[in-house]
Amino acid sequence: MNERYGCDETQIGHYTCRRTSEKIVVDGRLSEGVWQRAAKSPRFVDMVTGVPGFLDTRMAALWDDENLYIGFWIEEPDVRADFTERDSPIYFENDVEVFIAGPDCYYEFEINARGTIYEVFYIWQDAYGKDGLFDRPEFDLLTRTVDVLGGFQDGLRYHKHPRGRRWAFMDWDFPGLKAAVHVDGKLNDSATVDRGWTVELAFPWAGMKTLAQGRNLPPKDGDVWRMDFSRFEALRYNDRLTDPSVGWSFNAHGVYDSHIPECFTYIHFSKETV
Repeated sequence: MNERYGCDETQIGHYTCRRTSEKIVVDGRLSEGVWQRAAKSPRFVDMVTGVPGFLDTRMAALWDDENLYIGFWIEEPDVRADFTERDSPIYFENDVEVFIAGPDCYYEFEINARGTIYEVFYIWQDAYGKDGLFDRPEFDLLTRTVDVLGGFQDGLRYHKHPRGRRWAFMDWDFPGLKAAVHVDGKLNDSATVDRGWTVELAFPWAGMKTLAQGRNLPPKDGDVWRMDFSRFEALRYNDRLTDPSVGWSFNAHGVYDSHIPECFTYIHFSKETV
């Protein structure tokens, strides 16, 4: 990238992802002792300014030879979610998101408090034909459901990402993904005060071959990946949702844009067991 878009290096967070030797049941509750001992992230901050969010959001990550595990703790006094159909635009309501980057591609995952999932796999257009890496049926532009993400995503249209456009494969599903949500309160009932909700995810390493682009699977001690963890909170005014939503993330991006791999958090994999 020959010009900076978004954050600078000093704004990017670092997280150490340690191994687990204990079995994790993906039920959304994060009740296993290993989750209580896992290192939690700092409180998520405003994606643009870096100011801590007015509701607490934190994540933790673990790994073993089969999966990358991610948990979210989401403070929310009025847990709401309406979309139920897979790949609905849940980014218009409250959700949490995970982005996993490869050198020439990245993957987006979103989930709301109903457990509704939205997934997209992005390939930078300047790399699509390189070395035949993406020459496979799941990335066929003629037969798959494909959109284009342009050079910008920032709501205020400050700049365009220097690398430009991405092919967005809208019908791509992460192989073997497990995801679950637990609501600590009463969903869609504003008469009650909720504590929030938790999310538990398992991404099999076997499904990350394209994202890895030759990197170790599973990672080895000391390997570093780039991932983004964020939350979008749709505020209501006169019973109408605001647009854009409030965006919080592990570290600031400098602009209202999740799609900047250069600003994704550094994930350091450690063989040390939690």
